Amino acid sequence: MRYLTLILSLICMVFAAQSAKADRRVAFVVGNGVYKNVQPLPNPAIDAKSMASVLRNVGFEVVEGTNLTRDKMTERLLEFGKKAQGADVAVFFYAGHGIAISGTNYLLPIDADIKSEMDVKLGAAINIDLTLEQTMGDAKVKLVFLDACRDNPFAAKIKSNAATRSVNVQTGLAEMKSGEGTLIAFATGPGQTALDGKEGTNSPFTRALIANITTPGVEIQQAMTKVRAQVNEETNKGQLPWGHTNLIGAVYLNGAAAPAATAAASSAPAAVASSGNSDVEVEFWRSVRESNKPEELNAYLSSYPNGQFRSLALARIASLKDSSSTATRNLTAGIDPATFKDEANQTTEDQIGLDKGQRRDVQRRLNGLGFDTKVTGKFDDSTRAVITRWQAARGYPKSGYLNRLQHKALLTEIVAAVPTASSDSDEKPVRRAQPQRSSGGSAPAPQRSGGDPGAAFVGGVVGGMVGGMFRR
Repeated sequence: MRYLTLILSLICMVFAAQSAKADRRVAFVVGNGVYKNVQPLPNPAIDAKSMASVLRNVGFEVVEGTNLTRDKMTERLLEFGKKAQGADVAVFFYAGHGIAISGTNYLLPIDADIKSEMDVKLGAAINIDLTLEQTMGDAKVKLVFLDACRDNPFAAKIKSNAATRSVNVQTGLAEMKSGEGTLIAFATGPGQTALDGKEGTNSPFTRALIANITTPGVEIQQAMTKVRAQVNEETNKGQLPWGHTNLIGAVYLNGAAAPAATAAASSAPAAVASSGNSDVEVEFWRSVRESNKPEELNAYLSSYPNGQFRSLALARIASLKDSSSTATRNLTAGIDPATFKDEANQTTEDQIGLDKGQRRDVQRRLNGLGFDTKVTGKFDDSTRAVITRWQAARGYPKSGYLNRLQHKALLTEIVAAVPTASSDSDEKPVRRAQPQRSSGGSAPAPQRSGGDPGAAFVGGVVGGMVGGMFRR
């Protein structure tokens, strides 16, 4: 009889697992931090990448983005809306700046430049209520996580430009009510501000989410209770997540056994019940074990705090920290102390007078140090973000622009051989002059310019370890 009960319970678990796999799960995950017109936020991109990884590991199709402009956010939202139609579970996660005006919440793309309430209402920011209604309205279960309850960076401008002083510009985000089948969770309570966390790591709210919402067999509302407790404890009661729910059934993001099989399954060996989850953990570990980015290793630890690879993850993180500390000391030796204090902006960069070739040289050097960017001779948004990461890695004021001291410091960093223009595939080939012919002999052979095969090994490895930690 015992064996029959065990067999029946295993059959039920198999059907439950197959049912979970058959569920169509879609997620929108975006982190905006490299803002052009206000102070950047260091961690939203890290938060988004960690969350996307965790959700993929439990079967979600993720529409992902970091540091998106208004147009790019719209593209991602349209893609998400199409995929979420009729989905069994849809998740919306956003980390970055958000604002509340007159009781309505808005998300801020990185190119937002808001001077008045009218700018917001005419589309400079993204209305959360309308966005959720349009993209997730058809999903059966809707889970919304907003790590955006920070100070309104445009509050002073909006108030000063208001035709009357009656405009209601709030601190943090305003309260939102959830519809049927919906859970909405904020990083902190209405009208309050949340912490972004230590630079280069997850915010307290995101860290708690990825540690709890995909715990095997834990229902989502139970998981959110644990999230609130963890954030409250981590911030010494300085931040308490808040939410509103209208879920009408139990929701599990990771392999809950069928209720009918729960009692019978209790007599089954633990290894059998958790074998599927073990496979997910192994796959997760394989995806990050060679990573030079501590945030990806921390994402594993958050998802599996007692995981079988915990000691290996901690050892690798410690190794990366030791290496980056040594590298930073070596890189900053002999640098003018003013480099660590003097701010850089468009004016200070213009004063350097970089021509197109010198801009390419800057981009090649950043590549050689492990900060990947295209060599175009133009300092576009992508290059600005890379310069910001380089500045953060060296301890210089972060702006995405250079001044003379920072430029000089970059030129002194050890990159044994910077690739020449001939090695950049996106640059036009140099025309060769036609050889002059003379009656007295053959023309001289044209000179060939040799391209260096790549940046120095030492410079690349050291810069890669330091720069990767501040990837944004």
